[in-house]
Amino acid sequence: MEGMSDERTTPGDEYSAPDEHSAPDEHATFEDLGLRPELLKALSALGYEEPTPIQQEAIPPLVGGRDLLGQAATGTGKTAAFSLPVLQQLSAHRRDKPPVALVLVPTRELAVQVSEALHKYGRDLGARVLPVYGGAPIVRQLRSLESGVDVVVATPGRALDLLNRGSLQLGEIATVVLDEADEMLDMGFAEDLEAILDETPRERQTVLFSATMPRRLDALARRHLNDPVRITIAKEKAAAGEAPRVRQTAYVVPRGAKPAALGRILDIEAPTAAIVFCRTREEVDTLTETLNGRGYRAEPLHGGMSQEQRDKAMGRLRSGTADLLIATDVAARGLDIDLLTHVVNYDVPSAPESYVHRIGRVGRAGREGVAITLAEPREHRQLKTIEKVAGATISVQTVPTVADLRARRLDLTRAALRESLLGDELDRFRVVVETLADEFDLMEVALAAVKLAHEAGGGVDDDEEIPQVGFRPDSGRPDTRGGSRDGGRGAGDGGRPPRRSSGPAGRLFVGLGREAGIRPGDLVGAITGETELTGRDVGSIEIHQRFALVEVPEGAVDDVVNALRATMIKGRKATIRRDRS
Repeated sequence: MEGMSDERTTPGDEYSAPDEHSAPDEHATFEDLGLRPELLKALSALGYEEPTPIQQEAIPPLVGGRDLLGQAATGTGKTAAFSLPVLQQLSAHRRDKPPVALVLVPTRELAVQVSEALHKYGRDLGARVLPVYGGAPIVRQLRSLESGVDVVVATPGRALDLLNRGSLQLGEIATVVLDEADEMLDMGFAEDLEAILDETPRERQTVLFSATMPRRLDALARRHLNDPVRITIAKEKAAAGEAPRVRQTAYVVPRGAKPAALGRILDIEAPTAAIVFCRTREEVDTLTETLNGRGYRAEPLHGGMSQEQRDKAMGRLRSGTADLLIATDVAARGLDIDLLTHVVNYDVPSAPESYVHRIGRVGRAGREGVAITLAEPREHRQLKTIEKVAGATISVQTVPTVADLRARRLDLTRAALRESLLGDELDRFRVVVETLADEFDLMEVALAAVKLAHEAGGGVDDDEEIPQVGFRPDSGRPDTRGGSRDGGRGAGDGGRPPRRSSGPAGRLFVGLGREAGIRPGDLVGAITGETELTGRDVGSIEIHQRFALVEVPEGAVDDVVNALRATMIKGRKATIRRDRS
């Protein structure tokens, strides 16, 4: 489609000043936003009583047809903020085949969640919503597109694949939404996004939501948004003198003591439901086994599991059958868990934006949440960078001692006994106390009962002290861990620096090279878009004239080969196999 390669705003122009919005009205209703009766009926049936601040600010300009650039954390209600205006403009029980709205998201989990929301809100409109993403049978998606849809919710890699096949028609698109846009750039989708947007009509409405606003995202917005309304919704801050909604703490721990330290911290915190983020699937499996051995009900979640297994793990956490989810970053992206009280970074995130996304999952709707990070002594500078980007203070503490743990367990026993004493079901035990009182002092009877209650509370008998350490003095040398997340060029022949993650690496042969215009970002984007790997999991890349070699974790080689064989790289099919050289 012609015209989209031109920038939507002139280079060097500033965005128009933000529209003047009054402060969100805490008594506003969805009726006040001018939504159509079918949507109001759906919202009422779902129990939604009043819009969140971002919905109050975003829905009116979007219904009015304006482009919008929104910065909002996970859990602020942004899915409804863009979904309701999309449905507001949809013809009821439309029968035309090409879609009129396209929502691009970074992961399959988020694609499913957004699709479910659109379906629930638009049920009375007969809205036809189709999620498309890698890892699902493409034949089913092709059939649905052929039958006709109204809204497509897609990951960029699969959307581009369907576009190149001629199955996804974007000529009638009236609205494009980029949700979690910073995550999509981090995963190497920059060129895919540009290619998709170039195929949509120039006179469309464009909506971009992101938790953070890095410079390259601002550049994308300048090219593709036309005089947008800008909205920033920060996490609700506590009033003066109140505790913050999300308590952020870092514990300094030697690497070898991390499993024991995590168990100790969880024993102290006693979370209702928590996610523990790990870097690799091997670490997830090992830590899950360790925590289950400590008495927790932990479930793993990573790219090596089938979608059915992952759904079951999520279901157990939501139902309360499990209380811990041990997950890799990508596998947990897009998850929305109302009961979540704690988020734990088993390692300091290499990208500050990842930290922002993770802690956005707790402290929602006025509830308190806890974000915990296990930092090694050499990671002081990384933590400071995260504090700056997140705009929050992270309290640095040492790991609780055995004495701290014992005191905490006594507190929990005391609280449980107090709750029982305030109840009204004690009379049936009176005969036991009266009988024993004939033989023992009442205080001794009470002490024995407390002892039994305390021991019944469970927990590992933990007598081992964990080394107490602090951050090492700053050496003044820059932190060079992790490499590029977006597939940018590194050292060598058009490649990236060697992979620094733990574990053996396997190497793939890709039958496209410089002659086909292939760049590192194309390969990283294809891999992260069609598998559960992140940009950090992709190692060194060598691009030659007619082929490329890519390092990925050894355990993921077969999955990556199968996934890339079923898709296209920069619009072309390629020979994909394990490299035997």
